[in-house]
Amino acid sequence: MIDDIKADAEKRMKKSLEALAASFNKIRTGRAHPAILDSVHVNYYGQDTPLKQVASVNVEDNRTLSVSPWEKSLIPTIEKAIMSSDLGLNPVTSGDLIRVPMPMLTEETRREMVKQAKADAEHARVSIRNARRDANSDLKELEKEKEITADDQRQGEEEVQKLTDRYIAEIDKTLKGKEDDLMAI
Repeated sequence: MIDDIKADAEKRMKKSLEALAASFNKIRTGRAHPAILDSVHVNYYGQDTPLKQVASVNVEDNRTLSVSPWEKSLIPTIEKAIMSSDLGLNPVTSGDLIRVPMPMLTEETRREMVKQAKADAEHARVSIRNARRDANSDLKELEKEKEITADDQRQGEEEVQKLTDRYIAEIDKTLKGKEDDLMAI
């Protein structure tokens, strides 16, 4: 039973880390990365469809993404979707290809993005602490119902705390990497 509680807590903690990685992908650095356009949705035959389902997104060089739509008729729609997204990007069409240059980041913009990254990291930490709290309350409930001993409960709580510390350290390491990436010129 203790192992089930621990496994559930670890699964929730992993999901928090994955969610943090996904939110960090949306914060653009000065470099081009296809994941930047993951949040862009295109009106495709009346449906809001993710951009990567109607076009291929590739890195052309360090500062430019290229978007190749599967259907040529989608070019204006994709262009409009990229411009109307809150990413601050201005696509340029040349024939069948849409190029998306990454603008240079100002110092102020970089600092705002670091603030956003820190806020995302704090949300992930809170989520991990919530998983710990839930696991500990499940262990207390088992001990209260006399299904496990007090020593087993204490040992289980210590193991959950070790998991928590490991995942919090992973979040801090990921945040530090993102901060370094954002502040690099």
